[in-house]
Amino acid sequence: MSKRRRVIFHIDVNSAFLSWTAVQLMQGGHQDIRLVPSVVSGDPNDRRSIITAASIPAKKLGIKTAEPVSMALRKCPNLVVVQGDWEWYRRCSEGFIEICRKYSPVLQQFSIDECFIDMTLRNWGEDPVDVALRLKNEVKTTLGFTVNVGIGSNKLLAKMASEFEKPDKVHTLWDEEVQEKMWPLEVRELLWVGKKTEEKLQMYGIHTIGELAQRSVGSLTRLVGKKFAEQLHENANGRDESPVETEVPEAKSISAERTFSNDIGTEKEIDRALFNLACVVAHRMRRADFHTSCVSVFIKHKDFSVVQKQHQMSQPTNITAVILNEARAILRDIWDGKSPIRQIGLGVSKLTHENTFQMSLFEDPKMDYYREWDRKFDEEKAQNEDARMLAYERKRQ
Repeated sequence: MSKRRRVIFHIDVNSAFLSWTAVQLMQGGHQDIRLVPSVVSGDPNDRRSIITAASIPAKKLGIKTAEPVSMALRKCPNLVVVQGDWEWYRRCSEGFIEICRKYSPVLQQFSIDECFIDMTLRNWGEDPVDVALRLKNEVKTTLGFTVNVGIGSNKLLAKMASEFEKPDKVHTLWDEEVQEKMWPLEVRELLWVGKKTEEKLQMYGIHTIGELAQRSVGSLTRLVGKKFAEQLHENANGRDESPVETEVPEAKSISAERTFSNDIGTEKEIDRALFNLACVVAHRMRRADFHTSCVSVFIKHKDFSVVQKQHQMSQPTNITAVILNEARAILRDIWDGKSPIRQIGLGVSKLTHENTFQMSLFEDPKMDYYREWDRKFDEEKAQNEDARMLAYERKRQ
C-alpha cells in the first residue's frame, strides 16, 4: 500500500495590520485604505513614529515598513496615516484562526496573521486546491480581508508557496514542482536565509535556490557551519520533516527588559531597574513551575552598542533574591559604573521543572525570608491580575 501524501496548507493574511485596519474603518463608512497610499503607525501625529504596515500603492512609491512616518511623507505628502488598534487585531486574528480550524483541527499558529494546517486526513478525496479556494473565499466573505494559501507536501513548501503572487491567491509547491517553481528564485527567498547569509552565499557564486541545492553540505559547512549547512541543503531541496505542532512548546527562556525615556547612569537607578526585572522574571518562572540555572544580563548604551553576559549557577533556583544577586554580579562585569544606559534586560535559560535544590550547611540564613517574600509577591500579583480580569469582563459585558 502506497504511503499517503502529506498535504499541508500555509494560510497568510495579506498585509494583515493594514487590511484589518481597513475593515475596521470601512465599518464606520470610511474609504478602503488598501486602494490608496496608506500606512499604519503607532501614533499618526508623531512624525517619528515607525510604520508597521503599508498598502500596495504605498509600497509602489518606495514606502517601507520600519521607516519613520516623516520619511514616508516626504515620498508621498498625501499619504494616509492611521493608528493601529491591537485589540481589534486580536479579534481579527481569532476570527481568522477559528475559520482555519474548521478545515483541520491539526493547526499551528505561526504568528498573529499566519498558520499551518495539516490537511492530510481531511481532504476526503477532494482536490486540495478546491479546498483552499473555499477556505480563502470564506475568510474574505465572513471577515472582509483576504489571505493567500500555500499548499505543499511539507511546511516549508507550503510557506514558500504562499509567498508567490499576492494578494488573494492559492498556489501549490509539491515535491515534483520544486525544480520548476522554487529553484529559479533568488537565494534570499528561501526560508531562514537572511541578509548576512545571502551575502556569504553570493560571495561564493550561490545566487539562486537551485545553485544552493546543488552544493554539497561540506562546501556549505565552511561558509555557515555544519548545523545550518545541513538545514540549508535540506530546505533548498524542498525537504522538511517538521510536524504541524498543535501544542505550544514550552518556553526555553524567560526575559524582561526596560527601556528608559532618558538615559540613566547612577547605580541606584540601575539597581532599581534590575530589581524590578528580577521580580518579573522570577514570578513568571514560578507561575510556570520553572527553575533556572543560567542568568543573563544585557545593557544598551546611548550609542546603541550592546554588552551582554551570562552566568551558569551551581543549582537551579526560582528565588528572586538569588537571581537578582547573580544579575548584580554580571552587571558589575559589563558596566563601568558611569556610562549612561538606555536599556537593560535580564533573562533566564536552561529551565527545568525539577527542583534539585539541596540543603547546604552554608545556605544563606535569609533564604526562608526570601521564599516567604516571593510567596507574598506571587499572591499579591495574582490578586491584582484577578481584579484586572474582572474589570475587563465587566467592561466587555
